[in-house]
Amino acid sequence: MDDHQHQALTEKEILMTDHMPILEPRPPLPPFTRDTAIQKVRLAEDAWNSRDPEKVALAYTPDSRWRNRAEFASGRPQIVAFLTRKWARELDYRLIKELMGAFERQSHCRALCLRVA
Repeated sequence: MDDHQHQALTEKEILMTDHMPILEPRPPLPPFTRDTAIQKVRLAEDAWNSRDPEKVALAYTPDSRWRNRAEFASGRPQIVAFLTRKWARELDYRLIKELMGAFERQSHCRALCLRVA
């Protein structure tokens, strides 16, 4: 699927898989205003900083694929395992997300990971 086809998918189609029911989308939902885009970014930041791998994994589709340097994770169980290992090592991990731009159907943000000394 190319980028154009991916952008054409609806929120419902993105959350659907062949083997899992449709997940309930969490507000705020598109179309975004500046305020709701900021709210969505803050909710994602708060979820990551909760350091709850199960909670974070639920924000991604069941068939998500991740790459972190040389490590690959495919599907929620592997994402949960990856985050559990990551946060066991990185005790002072903190994610800061910042809205870079907002459009009607999506928001763009920048993530910065900090280690607090």
